[in-house]
Amino acid sequence: MAASSLFSSPGWLLAAHCALLLALAGAAQGYYPALSSTFYDESCPSAYNVVRRVIQNARVTDPRIPASLIRLHFHDCFVQGCDASLLLDDDLPAIQTEKTVPANNNSARGFPVVDDIKRALEHACPGTVSCADILALAAEISVEISGGPKWRVLLGRRDGTTTNVASANNLPSPFDSLDKLQQKFRNVNLDNTDLVALQGAHTFGKVQCQFTRENCTAGQPQGSLEDLDRVTPNVFDNKYYGNLVQGQAQLPSDQVMLSDPAAPATTAPIVRRFASNQKDFFGKFVVSMIKMGNISPLTGRAGEIRKNCRRINSKGY
Repeated sequence: MAASSLFSSPGWLLAAHCALLLALAGAAQGYYPALSSTFYDESCPSAYNVVRRVIQNARVTDPRIPASLIRLHFHDCFVQGCDASLLLDDDLPAIQTEKTVPANNNSARGFPVVDDIKRALEHACPGTVSCADILALAAEISVEISGGPKWRVLLGRRDGTTTNVASANNLPSPFDSLDKLQQKFRNVNLDNTDLVALQGAHTFGKVQCQFTRENCTAGQPQGSLEDLDRVTPNVFDNKYYGNLVQGQAQLPSDQVMLSDPAAPATTAPIVRRFASNQKDFFGKFVVSMIKMGNISPLTGRAGEIRKNCRRINSKGY
C-alpha cells in the first residue's frame, strides 16, 4: 500500500495495517511465530469465503453465532495458546475436554458451526486448514459481519494434540476483580489497553442471568439469557463502553474497569476514550486481536492439521 493511500485510510484500518506490519516484522526478528495473512493463498485460496459462507448461513437461524464464535477464539487462546484445544471432546484417559470447565460449561457454544466449517474446508482443500485457524478466521468474520472492523488475519497455526484443563479453569471470569483480570491478561502478554479493548467483544451476544450483576430477577431461571448490550445487542459497536460509563454493564468483570479503586489510573481512561470514539476502539481492538492470535501458536511441523476438530488424527473420525 502506498504511503499516501495508507495515511488517508480510516483510523481503524490504519491501525490494522500497522499491527500487521508489526507482527510480520516481529516474526522476522524471531519475536512472533511465523504466521502470515497469505498463508493459504495457494493451498486453499477459497478458505476465507468458505468460512464466511458457513457463518452467514448459520446466522440466519441463530443471530448469536457471531458472538459465540469470537468467544471460542478467546477461550482457546487464553488456555495454552491458539491451538484449538478447546474444540477437543473427551477421549479419556489421554484427552480431558476443556468444554466442561466452569467458564465453558453450558456457556461456550457454536461447536456444530465449527464442525460445518471444517467439513466444508475439507471438501474444498482436504487436510489443509487447521481448526485453530478456523477459529481465528471465524472471529474476524463474526466481527466484520456484525458491523465491526475488518482485518487481515495472520494464519498458519497448527492444531494441538492435548488439552489443559488446569489452565482452562483459570480463564477470565465474570466475577474477577480488576486485579485478577489484569494478571490473567499479563500472563499472556496482554496489557491494560488489550484488556479493555478485548472486553469490548461483550458489545454483542448474550449471557446467562446468573453471571450478571443483577444475578437474575425474581422467578427467573439461572439459565435465562440477557443481552450483554441492551442498546444494540447484535451489533459490534462501542455502545458497550457507554453502558460502562453509565454504570450499566451487565457483567461485574466489565464494570470493575471503571469502578475499581485502581481503575482511574489504569483502565478507566481507556474505557472513556473508547466510549467517545468508536474508530479508536475499532483500531485498538484490531491490534489486540492480532496480539491475542499470536499467543503461543503451533507452527511448522508442530501439532497437526486435524481432519475432525473434535479429535486428534490418531483417533480418526
